[in-house]
Amino acid sequence: MHKRVRWLFFVLLFLVSVNIFAAPITLASIQNSVDIVWIMTAGALVFFMQAGFALLEGGMVRSKNTVNVVMKNYTDMCFGALAFWMLGFGLMFGSNISGWIGLDHFFLGDKETTSKEYSLLFFHMMFAATAATIVSGSLAERARFTSYIIVSILITILVYSVYGGWAWGSLYEGVGWLKKLGFIDFAGSTVVHSVGGWCALAGIIVLGPRLGKYDPETGKPRDIPGHNLPMMALGGFILWFGWFGFNGGSALGTGDIGKIILNTHLSASAGVAGSIILSILLNKPIYMTRTINAGLAGLVAITAGCHVMDPMYAVLTGFVAGMLLIVSMWLMEKMKWDDPVSAVSVHGVCGAWGTLAVGLFQSGKLFNIDQIYTQLLGIGVAFVWSFTIAIILFKLVDKVIGLRASTMDQQRGLDYSEHYELGYPEFQRDTLHKRKD
Repeated sequence: MHKRVRWLFFVLLFLVSVNIFAAPITLASIQNSVDIVWIMTAGALVFFMQAGFALLEGGMVRSKNTVNVVMKNYTDMCFGALAFWMLGFGLMFGSNISGWIGLDHFFLGDKETTSKEYSLLFFHMMFAATAATIVSGSLAERARFTSYIIVSILITILVYSVYGGWAWGSLYEGVGWLKKLGFIDFAGSTVVHSVGGWCALAGIIVLGPRLGKYDPETGKPRDIPGHNLPMMALGGFILWFGWFGFNGGSALGTGDIGKIILNTHLSASAGVAGSIILSILLNKPIYMTRTINAGLAGLVAITAGCHVMDPMYAVLTGFVAGMLLIVSMWLMEKMKWDDPVSAVSVHGVCGAWGTLAVGLFQSGKLFNIDQIYTQLLGIGVAFVWSFTIAIILFKLVDKVIGLRASTMDQQRGLDYSEHYELGYPEFQRDTLHKRKD
C-alpha cells in the first residue's frame, strides 16, 4: 500500500514538473488565473440573483400567479443568455470604431478565444439576464407569457446591448461614445438597472393596470397584497448576497474588491434606514415590503460609484435612495402606473440617482461640474433610448400577437391559463378542470 502511494506521488511530481517546464508559472499568470476564478465566481453569484428575483416577485403577487412569475424569471434568463451570446456580446463589446455599435465577436467561441474572454462573456451574460428580469415583475399578473418572452429577447439585444456598448464598449478596438466622454457607471446603475426600469415603465404604460387596482369611481389605488411576504423577504436577502458578486465582479479582478463590497453593503443598509426614517417622519406605516425594496434601492444606487466613493458617501447615496424610493412609489400611484414590485422606482429612479451621485461624491473630485454634466447626459440618453425603443416593441407585440391576457384569464390566474399548473394546488384544486398536455 505504501509503495503504491510513493509511486503515485512520484508520478504526480513528474506531471507537475513537465507542466512547469512546458508553461512557466509567473506572477502575471497566477494573477490572471485568480482573476478568472473570481470573475466566474462573481458571475455565479449574479446568476443566483435570479433565484432572488423569482422569490421576491413571486411572493409579491397573488398565489394564482406565482408559477407565471417564476417561469418568466427562469426562461428570460435562458433565452436572454442565448440572445446575448449570439448577438448581444458583439453589439456591446465588439470592435466599436464608430463609438455607436459593436461589429464583431458574435457567437463567441473558437480556438482563438481566450479563457478571459469566455469568463467575461459568462459574467456579462448574467448582467443581461438581470436587466431583462427587472421588466418581468412590473408586468406581473396581466401579461401573456409568450409575448413577454419575445419582448424580453428584443430588449436584451436592441436596448440593453446597444446602450451598454455606448457606456462600456469596447473590449477590442474603438470605444463607446459615452465612455469616451468620461461617463462613469461601474457596474450598471444605469446600464443595467435604469435601462431595465425604463423598459418596465414602457411596458406598464402599454399594458395598463391590473384588474381592480384603481377604483373606477374615485380613481384611488387599491391595495393588492402579495401572498407570501416571507418568500419575498428571502428573495431580498438572496439579491443582497448576490450583489456582492454583481459589484465586486465588475472590478474584473481582485484588486480593490474590499472597498467595493463594503460600500455595497453600507449603501444597502443606509437605504433601509432612509426609508424607515422617512416613514416615521411622514407618520406612515413601516411596511416590510418597502423596507426590503429600500435595501435593493441602496444596492442599485451604489452600483455606479462603489469603486470611487469613500464609505461615508456610499452611506449618503444609499440613504437618499431609500427615501427617494418612497417618493417615487407615491408618484407612480398618482400617475396610475401599476407596478406590483416597484421595479421602476427601485431600478429606474434609484439607478438614475446613483449614477448622478458619482458626479457628486467621487473621492477627490466632490461636486465636479464636468462629471455631473456627463453623468446627466448618460442618464438622459438611457431614458430616451430605453423608453422609446421599449414602448415601440411593446406596442408592436401588442398589435401583432397581443400583450395583455384576457379578463377571464386574469381572474382565473395566469398559472392556470398560461401554464396549466398551480403553485398551491391544495388551495386551488377547483381551478384545474382539464390539464392540457
